[in-house]
Amino acid sequence: MTTDLRSFVLGLPKAELHLHLEGTLEPELMFDLAERNHVALPYESVEKARLAYEFSDLQSFLDLYYAGCSVLVSEQDFYDLTWAYLVRAAEENIRHVEPFFDPQTHTERGVHFGTVVTGIMRALEDGTERFGITSRLIMSFLRDLSPASAAQTLEHARRYGRRIVGVGLDSAELGHPPEDFEEVFHAARDAGYRVVAHAGEEGPPEYILGALDVLGAERIDHGVRCLEDQMLTARLAMDRVPLTVCPLSNVRLKVVPAMAEHPLRRMMDAGLLVTVNSDDPAYFGGYLVENYVAAAEALGLSLKDLADLAEASFRASFLDEPTRLARSREVREYADAHGVR
Repeated sequence: MTTDLRSFVLGLPKAELHLHLEGTLEPELMFDLAERNHVALPYESVEKARLAYEFSDLQSFLDLYYAGCSVLVSEQDFYDLTWAYLVRAAEENIRHVEPFFDPQTHTERGVHFGTVVTGIMRALEDGTERFGITSRLIMSFLRDLSPASAAQTLEHARRYGRRIVGVGLDSAELGHPPEDFEEVFHAARDAGYRVVAHAGEEGPPEYILGALDVLGAERIDHGVRCLEDQMLTARLAMDRVPLTVCPLSNVRLKVVPAMAEHPLRRMMDAGLLVTVNSDDPAYFGGYLVENYVAAAEALGLSLKDLADLAEASFRASFLDEPTRLARSREVREYADAHGVR
């Protein structure tokens, strides 16, 4: 069954809505860029770097994640990082991506904002031309830095017009509630940016409420702890608020103890608009197809469930309505061709 399941998922038209570009930095590319930029790494080899990819919680992952980002220096580096992900996305029949990038991770160490954005955008544009993969770029604020730093980052972003379509909130969640960033998100909404936010991963359900009511989030990244609050769950279901769930990430970061205990199935049964995503796949051992397959095998998801998740990924996207409908139709046609009803 595994071969048939993987084959089905591989061909399934999909969107990915929760993907950190910096989190796609594979050790091989890390070493190549370190050599290019004369950056010393704390690992002797690619193999030893992979052995370091074991985490006890979100913060221990972030420590390694930020160390890896030190090799990203030039516009070409950001192009190469993004392009490597897009090549894999094309192989997995991902038709649309809404990737995050963390400009503060780079500007804090002296890399110009424009260097980051221009490299990423060139790759995304080439990805559309070469593979037909559409994209909407989202800039994330680091919640463990100050709101003032986020506001300064927003000012940098304004110079690039609609090339950046949305803003988000990520990094260490505990102790950094959404309310801390009310002012900068208000400014972002006024400027026409779409709004998403990480909430309810390690943080409590109250952080999800804060993201919705204070930040004005249209989509919640992770949100797996929503089930602890019945009223919140009912509200999310009624309002059709999308949740971008990352199963393998949740297991690797000990948000859930094992895939068999992941709440994805229960979230679907509760009528929530959930999507499956890979988060930081280079670090968590699985890109989008692996996340679909792992969840399906552990939670008993049917092929119809997987098609429903893929269709939801387009419905939850920031694509225009005609394109969303066209992509959803592609999913249904693919499912029908495989006898899935």
